[in-house]
Amino acid sequence: MNDGLQIEDLSVRFPLGQGQRTASVLSALDRVSLSIAPGEQLAIVGESGSGKSVLALAIAGLLPRNAQLEARKLRYGNRELATEPAARERIAMVFQHPRRALNPLRKVGQQLIDVLRTLPQSRRLSRGALRERAVALLDDVGIDHPAARFAAYPFELSGGLCQRVMIALALARQSSLLIADEPTTGLDVISQRTVLDLIGELAQRHRMATLLITHDLAIAANRSERIAVMHAGQLVETAPSRVLLNAPAHPYTRGLLAASPHHAASIEMLREVPGEVPNLSLANAPACRFFGRCASREDRCARETPALVERAGAQRVACWSAI
Repeated sequence: MNDGLQIEDLSVRFPLGQGQRTASVLSALDRVSLSIAPGEQLAIVGESGSGKSVLALAIAGLLPRNAQLEARKLRYGNRELATEPAARERIAMVFQHPRRALNPLRKVGQQLIDVLRTLPQSRRLSRGALRERAVALLDDVGIDHPAARFAAYPFELSGGLCQRVMIALALARQSSLLIADEPTTGLDVISQRTVLDLIGELAQRHRMATLLITHDLAIAANRSERIAVMHAGQLVETAPSRVLLNAPAHPYTRGLLAASPHHAASIEMLREVPGEVPNLSLANAPACRFFGRCASREDRCARETPALVERAGAQRVACWSAI
């Protein structure tokens, strides 16, 4: 797959002060490997602290300066993202809190024009032509009265409209990979559905690959072709959505499904995942970071990290008891 996103053994660490019980670095991602084909919709699920957003920031090149990134492969198309920043020009990101991502001091239309001016094909356009293109983008993402909204500041728009502006910015860049990091956070139920419908519609129309980050398995299953499950910075399972829901292989995936109100037959059947996401700053962490929470753990789980192994139905799982 030369035209999509390819990641092999991606690790991200953050330096820490040396303590008696802590390591010198916090290992936020531990040898993550995954791929996204052109036009594919992939969802990443996991609890808070599982590394989903760190992975998104690593792909988009938005990690803090003190982050230590290592990867055997971090490639988009045929270009290495770590050494060729320009390779990220076709990657766009929609954040959890759109008002924080938009410049509060600039009108949304001007922010669209700012992006359009960075494109080679738009640099010779007049201001009037740029404005016309920006208004068309606002209309394309379903914003009513786009000419009037062009002159609005972010604080004058609802959260749902601000998220639409963020999606318009992605379209302005003619992105072929859209990373949506919890794009429905803080939105009401109707706005959540509208934003997700819009992302899916535009991805299909423009053949954009989509990386959807969410903690909601129901959203992941309904909005993606494939699901990747992360726990404490490790990728533990990937599978087509239907396969993962019907036959989860990793104990953590089974725990997430048991804790999902959309999957349980009744409230009484809901079960929480035991324990908590481990503290990644502690020294001598087990090789499998689900070790302390797992009822199926074996001695070697503490010493040896299982690789993602292919199973039937395009399912891959990293678990000694499931291999």
